[in-house]
Amino acid sequence: MYLEMEMKTQMETKVTVIVDNIACEGLAGEWGLSILVEYTNKKILVDVGASELFAKNMEQLGINIGDVDYAVLSHAHYDHANGMPRFFKENSKAKFYLRETTEENCYFKKFIFHRYIGIPRHVLTDYPERIEIVSGDYELMKGVYLIPHKTKGLEAIGKREMMYQRTSHGWKPDDFSHEQSLVVDTDKGLVIVNCCSHGGAVNIINEVGKTFPDKHVYGLIGGFHLWNKPDAEVRDVAKKILDTGIDFVCTGHCTKERAYRIMKEELGDKLEQLKVGLNMIF
Repeated sequence: MYLEMEMKTQMETKVTVIVDNIACEGLAGEWGLSILVEYTNKKILVDVGASELFAKNMEQLGINIGDVDYAVLSHAHYDHANGMPRFFKENSKAKFYLRETTEENCYFKKFIFHRYIGIPRHVLTDYPERIEIVSGDYELMKGVYLIPHKTKGLEAIGKREMMYQRTSHGWKPDDFSHEQSLVVDTDKGLVIVNCCSHGGAVNIINEVGKTFPDKHVYGLIGGFHLWNKPDAEVRDVAKKILDTGIDFVCTGHCTKERAYRIMKEELGDKLEQLKVGLNMIF
């Protein structure tokens, strides 16, 4: 089964980086990510960073938070979700779209210790009328979709990354079922925004390609969680991304500088650095 995309009026899609580790002059960065997608006169905010910094940067960029039409949480980690209360304070109309498995249950494990790395405490109960829970392949609006992971065995990645979920049956490796991709049907092809790609950048490209077999996957934007991977593995990921036939990749945040440099050697002009204030047109 796959989603059939309708014909749309040809129009440029604009993507602006609101929060990333690296910032342009006059803007600030932090360990987190927030990306604004402007599509057919609608504004979609993907993630809200690790603090209220996203609001300051949006103001500096001349973007009104109150004008955002949709908000999407790429996955249930603090560095993408901590700005949620500020967003709800500044925007009175947009729903925030989360996967149905999203809970306050994400932890980083080191030895016998577990450190909470999840969404803001009580945000699900404090703002129930503002949060929209979705499942499966979800059409956000015409030409824009939220796609979950469809790759099996992702809990092995969670175990390797020492990321666990607290459940009623004890601790279990995170399978990243709370992670989703925003997929936009642009004039150049499908553009994916998946802000940490915990399930694997190559897996995500392939998942979207199989979901929309009649469409070309043009680009992938987001962090790839390669900051802690050995050089050889980073290079292998870059080569596999190249093999998918994708045309454009923009990464930063949890990819970090070392992995980015290695990927640049393999991807060349196809690769661009994420940074606060960066604008991309598709």
